[in-house]
Amino acid sequence: MNILITGGAGFIGSAVIRHVIENTEHYILNVDKLTYAGNLESLISISNNERYQFSQTDICDRASLDQLFAEFQPDVVMHLAAESHVDRSITGSAAFIETNILGTYHLLEATRHYWNSLDDIKKVAFRFHHISTDEVYGDLEGTTDLFTEQTSYSPSSPYSASKASSDHLVRAWYRTYGLPVIITNCSNNYGPYHFPEKLIPLVILNALAGKALPVYGNGAQIRDWLYVEDHARALYQVVTKAAVGETYNIGGHNEQKNIDVVHAICQLLEELVPNKPEGVTYYQDLITYVTDRPGHDLRYAIDANKIKKDLGWVPQETFVTGLRKTVEWYLANQEWVKHVQSGEYQNWVKQQYQPEQA
Repeated sequence: MNILITGGAGFIGSAVIRHVIENTEHYILNVDKLTYAGNLESLISISNNERYQFSQTDICDRASLDQLFAEFQPDVVMHLAAESHVDRSITGSAAFIETNILGTYHLLEATRHYWNSLDDIKKVAFRFHHISTDEVYGDLEGTTDLFTEQTSYSPSSPYSASKASSDHLVRAWYRTYGLPVIITNCSNNYGPYHFPEKLIPLVILNALAGKALPVYGNGAQIRDWLYVEDHARALYQVVTKAAVGETYNIGGHNEQKNIDVVHAICQLLEELVPNKPEGVTYYQDLITYVTDRPGHDLRYAIDANKIKKDLGWVPQETFVTGLRKTVEWYLANQEWVKHVQSGEYQNWVKQQYQPEQA
């Protein structure tokens, strides 16, 4: 099976690619624009595999998409390409509108054009899997409810609004054109190869450097945490087993307050790295409360019973085991961290994929 994955150099996309290449015989085409969050060093372990290839392509470039579809002949599209950082969407929403909405539109149209060219057997087997977020549902503040697949959309940030828009486009292409789509909405991912602007890697790396550990507001915001490799397994099960038109919520059943996450990381570092930076007595002393961001949702929590019932997926990692694995990975992969923090990973990409000058 040929799988075209957009955003495969990102955090979740690279985890999916590693999972597929290491555990199946499928072929993968990784289509990624390589913005700041795209890091091909996260794929070094499988980059020389004969079943893997990469194309630096913007999903807004329809002509290039058409060419890639014609050449690779995918049986499946897994759409993970997206601008995903809420803070960045607040200070600069244009990229989120362009990539998450317009990019999804161009990809849907390229997919539909290609899908219409297939014979009947391949048409029936084809899948377009759109990977989205639980943030499209809005805020669960003041309730004990969980997000289900029937929860109404109520996005709060430019990021979540752009993802909600892309979800609606995908469903419209299914209803109007019959394109065989599947949608998944996941909770907060964490794990190896996570770009350091996100909470867990930021806290780990700041603590090791003796820097402040910023916590929004009072840190009472609650998130359901999902280990990224569990998510990768779930996405593969969905794209290979789910029926057309289905939606699945994917969560880790690990609700945690942000401040508790930060304290848990500090406790792990006390055990694993007792030799602290100069001037630091306890890692938790570095915790610094900062002004909350605008429109910050208090609680997200996913009911993942449907995917368990229909497809048999359950997370393998608890938050305790997954967080330990994550901290240990960052400690053992300081070269990857150094390249990201210095920007050297982008130079590595240029060296690998830009043609030599005559």
